[in-house]
Amino acid sequence: MKNKKFLWGVATSAFQLEGSPAADWATWDRALKNRPEAADHYRLYREDLLLLKKLGVNAYRFSIEWSRIEPEEGRWDEAAVGHYRQIADTLAASGIEPMLTIHHFTHPAWFTKKYAWHTEESISRFLSFARKIIPRFKDVRYWVTFNEPYVLLLGGYIEGCMPPGVKDVRLAARALENILICHAGAYDLIHENNPSAMVSVAHNMAAVAPWRAWNPADRLVARAATRFYNHSLIDAFMSGVLVVRFPFKRAVEIPLPIKGKLDFFGVNYYTRVHMRCNPFKKMGVELRHRDIGGKGLTDMGWEIHPEGIRKVLSYASKLKVPIIITENGMATHDDRRKSEFLKLHIDELRRCIADGMDIRGYFYWSLMDNYEWAHGFDSRFGLYRVDFNTFKRMPTMAAEFYSNVIRSCGTSLRQGERN
Repeated sequence: MKNKKFLWGVATSAFQLEGSPAADWATWDRALKNRPEAADHYRLYREDLLLLKKLGVNAYRFSIEWSRIEPEEGRWDEAAVGHYRQIADTLAASGIEPMLTIHHFTHPAWFTKKYAWHTEESISRFLSFARKIIPRFKDVRYWVTFNEPYVLLLGGYIEGCMPPGVKDVRLAARALENILICHAGAYDLIHENNPSAMVSVAHNMAAVAPWRAWNPADRLVARAATRFYNHSLIDAFMSGVLVVRFPFKRAVEIPLPIKGKLDFFGVNYYTRVHMRCNPFKKMGVELRHRDIGGKGLTDMGWEIHPEGIRKVLSYASKLKVPIIITENGMATHDDRRKSEFLKLHIDELRRCIADGMDIRGYFYWSLMDNYEWAHGFDSRFGLYRVDFNTFKRMPTMAAEFYSNVIRSCGTSLRQGERN
């Protein structure tokens, strides 16, 4: 990492901070009925971007809300495009590197109702949106095409707990294929507009362990889950073929035009999960979080397991491209624990870099408290606490801790190196 600027940032998503009346999620969760504007970031974004300077970050990951840009099919809202353009301009004027996410879970309601990702038409509709946006942000260097496509797949097409609410494995495979085709198309469009752009997906990765280490069936499902959830996307970017393999079932191979279409690899890492074979559960698998390491659970019930980040980054390093931690954070009302979470994970990253891993950045999730999908408004990930009645932002102890880390490390994460 010597002579390479390390990106110290925070990550956000548009819908989680600002809501959108035209989004599929707007009527999906009753928690949004009384707080449709979420943290009211659409109105308060100028003040919120000033918080970045107080933190001392040199990078900011944010997303564009498709449903604001195209609230009705074929009708484009130029004022909404201008809003996100203003965010990018404000960041540039402050010397903060923008990282722009095109798709972060949400869609216009018309897209989900009429198309959704399992239809062939979804590809042309998304790429139409991408062609509208990308030329307006050709000066942006860092791009994430899709945030956590496997989470969208599992939530939207297997569990049915997020839009479109389908429970069909066959349609899930088709949806994933279409999403990755769209990544390839967006990747090409971005490079047509900015040949030096750095483009990736943000892939959610988790450390996975057997529920009962002595049980062969539990070890089998843990290995299968690791291969699918963590490794299959990475392997597909290397080979151009997505291989889906589950125990006792024939592997499915899906050719995709994504081989080598990564300039860096974004990793979202939060936790470790323990898995066991359970024939009474969907797909014969059950998972839970257990405080095996003694570091506790977050308010989301997730195990704090910083050592797991080494496992997932070790496999991601096979891609031979730089790695950026595009999300890592903790939901808690206890600021002291949030600071400790930061320290444990940053220390682990420092050791990974010392061992030769090419890690170029770390983005904490999130700048401020926001709407946390099915968990509503009480999962406090933010470095800034939000009073959702007054929309007042208040710094936490963790914000001060993160600022001190950034000041002490400068543009490097190597021990004793600041340049």
